[in-house]
Amino acid sequence: MKRTTSVKYAPAALAGAAVLAACGTESGSDSGSVGDGGKTTDAADVADIRWVPQKVTVDGKTYDLPTGEKQFRVDQAHITFKPGAAEPDVGGGESGGSVGCNDFGADVEIDGDTVKITDLASTQMGCPGPVQEFEERFQSVFTGTLKAAIEERDGTKTLTLTRSDGDSITLAEGADEPKPALKGTKWTIDTLVSGKGDDATAQSLPKGAKAHLTLSRDGSVSGNLGCNNFRGKATVKDGSIEFGPLSTTRMLCEGSVMKAERELTEILVGKGSYQQKDQELTLTTASGDGLVARAKTQEK
Repeated sequence: MKRTTSVKYAPAALAGAAVLAACGTESGSDSGSVGDGGKTTDAADVADIRWVPQKVTVDGKTYDLPTGEKQFRVDQAHITFKPGAAEPDVGGGESGGSVGCNDFGADVEIDGDTVKITDLASTQMGCPGPVQEFEERFQSVFTGTLKAAIEERDGTKTLTLTRSDGDSITLAEGADEPKPALKGTKWTIDTLVSGKGDDATAQSLPKGAKAHLTLSRDGSVSGNLGCNNFRGKATVKDGSIEFGPLSTTRMLCEGSVMKAERELTEILVGKGSYQQKDQELTLTTASGDGLVARAKTQEK
């Protein structure tokens, strides 16, 4: 299934060899090299494994994933390859993931030790600082034709993808995250989506909006709209969630938070389709508007 809420991603131009001290370090003599563990020989060596980005090398300099940026989703950074035929005129694909800021997808073909990445598409949230800088460098390499090599040490696999110009991405095999239950999980809402197909746009909630929802096993839903708490009924059936009237508190908050709350309230009215993938829940109304939420904690 394609990412219908994504839009084409155009990485910001990187100014020369300028780097951020917070996430860039001088590379050693092995920068951009391929590990000596042998080349991949089959798509199964790469596909359907949760790969965690470690570093990206661009123009001879190596940048580590900025794991200290806890306010973003760096702790959830991962890439998964799902080879398959590209669908014409549809942006993005099943392969991809996130390196801590935006979600992105692409079409991927694997032939021996060659990985061809095309049709890269991404959401367009702004994440200033080292996270966005790392994402821009990562996505500038994560495209086109790359050579893949897997090295295994102490039972852990490392995947290196290298372009013809020497730029490379290094990823480590990560443990699969257990899929959370739809009901009983606190879903933290971080993105609002407007429109359909190629016209869809996604924006992150404003700072200060702490929106979340929990679908309980008794058929109720509760949470926060960004400012006010809410409660109501929710019926889950056949890939859809139908919300009953919501009762809310009546607090006033900062203007941008209240605007986002109004948009979120309109989404949580009536019936919408949902899709759960790993730690992510997407809810979409008939108009194409919707939300993206992440699993955080389990209900006791």
